Amino acid sequence: MSKNEEVKKGVIFPIGAKNTAYAQYFVGQSYLNSLVADPEVNVGVGTVTFEPGCRNNWHIHHDGYQILLVTGGEGWYQEAGKPAQALKPGAVIVTHDGVKHWHGAAKDSWFEHIAITAGKPEWLEPVSAELYERLHQ
Repeated sequence: MSKNEEVKKGVIFPIGAKNTAYAQYFVGQSYLNSLVADPEVNVGVGTVTFEPGCRNNWHIHHDGYQILLVTGGEGWYQEAGKPAQALKPGAVIVTHDGVKHWHGAAKDSWFEHIAITAGKPEWLEPVSAELYERLHQ
């Protein structure tokens, strides 16, 4: 049994549908609930829920930024060239324009965050299994 199973029901907002639109940029299953998708404000806001072991690929936000507000479970965030940071509810991450990074669940825990994103993402390579497994030793 995984830790933080209650997250799969949604913490603040409902969990949302399987994230099929971005599935090619994730290892494992994630769920997306778009909360704000208004082109006039040029900022997307959504809840992303990760099953245990799920993580997104390395990516960069161009002409914008991303703010993550961790609402449930346990996960990881890492910028290229820096150590990974363990994430728990209440953590706030600000990723600036042009910074290569990834985020996702711990291998034994559900994980959820609200993502506030401006700009256009450039999706890169998956996080290697070797790097991810080293986080759990």
